[in-house]
Amino acid sequence: MVLKTVEDTRNQMLHAEVDALVGADRYARTETRKDDRSGSYTRKCHTRAGELELKMPKLRKQTFEMAIIERYRHRVASVEG
Repeated sequence: MVLKTVEDTRNQMLHAEVDALVGADRYARTETRKDDRSGSYTRKCHTRAGELELKMPKLRKQTFEMAIIERYRHRVASVEG
């Protein structure tokens, strides 16, 4: 149950990062939009609490690199905190 809560929270944080990077909420049409979403893919991340399944958003024009986990890193100790 705790692991699911951590997973949901991290996925929400990823979408919030993308909203800030794109300049618009999901499905919102604004003139300040800098990019468009292009779906998502799943990525597994191993933590002390167990394995998380993150839904990584994709963007059309730029590469999304999350602030909470380094790119290409699959084992993270700091995700729980």
